[in-house]
Formats: sequence, structure tokens, C-alpha cells
Amino acid sequence: MASPPAAATSTSRRPYLIRAMHEWICDNQFTPHLVIDATADGVTVPDDHVSEGKIILNISDRATEALHLGNETISFATRFSGSVHSVRLPCKAVLGIYARETGEGMIFTSDPPDDEPGPDDDQPPAGPGRPTLKVIK
Repeated sequence: MASPPAAATSTSRRPYLIRAMHEWICDNQFTPHLVIDATADGVTVPDDHVSEGKIILNISDRATEALHLGNETISFATRFSGSVHSVRLPCKAVLGIYARETGEGMIFTSDPPDDEPGPDDDQPPAGPGRPTLKVIK
């Protein structure tokens, strides 16, 4: 049996979970909102709507145009105070996604850095020791 790929080579689960939660929230006729770390590299949002380094973005179909939930970036056009703005951000800047009406959603912990080695998957997990067998007559 082939061993699973090492954790260091696998892709981030975050974009897949964002897409899944977005679909679930929309399927239930709720409004999906993203919580973004606006200080992260690559985040393009209007600075005057950032509070304490974070911004909350409504990513419903009614609030966005050309919404793209990719594996690396999220992009769309939306209105802030009546003006159209292009929003672009890396998926790693997403701190959470939730339904505005219920608060249900998902909070993300930070991904490990790309250069940090993952666990050594080449070796099987260590067991509790030698098994103990009894002869039953």
C-alpha cells in the first residue's frame, strides 16, 4: 500500500474549506462573510474600511461581481460607500467565514510556514511495545 503524501507537500485545506462553507451558507439562503487579516501581504481592500487590522467582507452573489474563490487568491468587485472597488486577497489572509444571520461558520488557524518540515511520514507510528499474547486452552 502506498503511503500518503507528506504533509509538507500537500496543498492547503483553507481554500477548499472556504468554498465548501460559502456553498453551504448560500444553499441555506444566508449571507456569507469573510473575516480578513488586512495587514497580510497581497491584500487589496479599501484602507478606510479596515478596523484594527481586519475587514469583514460580504461575499454573497448580490454583493459581489465576478467572485473567484481560487486555491491561492480570492478576487471580486464590490461596492464600498457607493464606489466600486476591486478586492484581491490571498486565501491565507482569510481568518474565518461565517453566515451573518446565524454566526455559524469556521475560524482558521494559521497554516504552518512553507519552509517548516512536516512530520516524518516514512516511519510507521510507534506502537505501545511488543504485543502480549496468552495461550488459551
